[in-house]
Amino acid sequence: MNRRQLLKNAALLATAAPMAAAQLQCASEYMPAFPIRERLDQGSFDIEQDEGWRTALFTTASERPMRNPGTGLVGYTWEENGPSLAVRTGRKTLEQQVEEIASLPFVDVLYIRCDWRNVQSRPGRLDLDPVWGLTLDAAKRHGLRVAFRVQLSNPEFQPKQIALPEFLRSRIPLVSIGRLAKRENRDFVEPRYDHPEFRKALTQLNDLLTAEFDGNPLIEWMDLMQYGFWGEGHTSNLPNPFPDYATAERTFLEMTEEQLDSWKKTPVAVNTQPDISHVGNRRVIDLAMRRGAWLRSDSILLEEPIQIDELANRPAWLACIMEDGDLRQYDISKLPPDSAGVNPMENRMLHTLDLKANYWSLWTESENLKKYDERYPRGFERVRANLGYRLRPAWVWQRKRYETSELIVCVANHGVAGVPGILWLELKSADSTWKLRGALDPGQPVGGGLRQAAFLLPKGFDGEVHLSAELEIRPGVLKPIAWACEQDVNADGSISVKVRRPDDPQWRKGI
Repeated sequence: MNRRQLLKNAALLATAAPMAAAQLQCASEYMPAFPIRERLDQGSFDIEQDEGWRTALFTTASERPMRNPGTGLVGYTWEENGPSLAVRTGRKTLEQQVEEIASLPFVDVLYIRCDWRNVQSRPGRLDLDPVWGLTLDAAKRHGLRVAFRVQLSNPEFQPKQIALPEFLRSRIPLVSIGRLAKRENRDFVEPRYDHPEFRKALTQLNDLLTAEFDGNPLIEWMDLMQYGFWGEGHTSNLPNPFPDYATAERTFLEMTEEQLDSWKKTPVAVNTQPDISHVGNRRVIDLAMRRGAWLRSDSILLEEPIQIDELANRPAWLACIMEDGDLRQYDISKLPPDSAGVNPMENRMLHTLDLKANYWSLWTESENLKKYDERYPRGFERVRANLGYRLRPAWVWQRKRYETSELIVCVANHGVAGVPGILWLELKSADSTWKLRGALDPGQPVGGGLRQAAFLLPKGFDGEVHLSAELEIRPGVLKPIAWACEQDVNADGSISVKVRRPDDPQWRKGI
């Protein structure tokens, strides 16, 4: 290699490195979408005033499954191919299948993934497929939550059927984008997402969905309605239907921003698909993260390095939703263990802990899921004991301060993920005569971490106080959190702390 070529290559490397770094946004560059208010003093708490102190509470982490907002295992009542195999083949009714999946003891969230045609068949109103009512009813009866995605495009039924409702097909141009050999060499079409009729219809659909579901206490999250196959931001290795890149990116960004503006009370999730279809995914993901959207991926084994990096190194206050559709039937006859005794699905699900994920998907086959859990119990047990966040007041100290008592609460997170939002702590007297509240920083405590916070008690108080927590999952939307500790909690989910008198002999002072 001559000197000129060497210098040219060095220059190329120098310019390439900053570009790569720009694409891998650092989590520290993102600011929380939540307003920070009523922030508790979070230390550090030095001993500049050693008037006396004591450890008032000391708890043990629990391995028991916890049903808390922002984390859990997700059972599907409908996926992109429809209901379960048993329903599709006539062996079960949809009602039976929904009840069976909701009855599984390890299911925390029920999920619907359906086409636009499954939620609307005429302008101006929702016409929800029966699976919606069945799923919401089952969730209410079993103490579960519900999440969903409405697909604007779905390759599963093409060319016989497309995701668009019938009443829109004559108004929106459909573009033939080619054939896929891996899908029986079928012809595929995509709508012109930039067409005025499509945009108007999508705005109406989004408005109808938000009016029905935004802020509904049963709804855990909503997947953004995105461009392309299954709403994942791509059309495989086929071209997109846009006339040029600028139009594609602008349209995709506008679709995303419209939904982010509308969903104010329910979390939304953005797919992390790289921009293989040249429609502006990187800017869409960046915009969604800056607006507080959770991240999700539809595979864990077959993902590219960029997605694993984005998911694992996301800001602590954003949840991560993971699934893997390759072995979705959980058929133990098709899951031979490797030489270490680990079956392929167990290997996949345990990788969610590497990603510090909040959710893992179980898909639709309730019979197979039950058999899988009986044959390979370790997978679900380990995931449920570590997935998402698992909080407890690991230490509570009482200190003499400013002629009264101060309680310092140290919240430990035994889970792998940060808190998906803002954690609020509440301390009140056992007789409810007074109450103190305040918030930790967004995402705190992070997975495997600790965060301390101080409460200055009313002067002269001694006796029992109750400590509880809530998750602010969207601005102004707070949901109670169950403490993940072995020690007993009260009927309302709080834990009791004994505040001692100033003259109590258990006070410590000095070393």
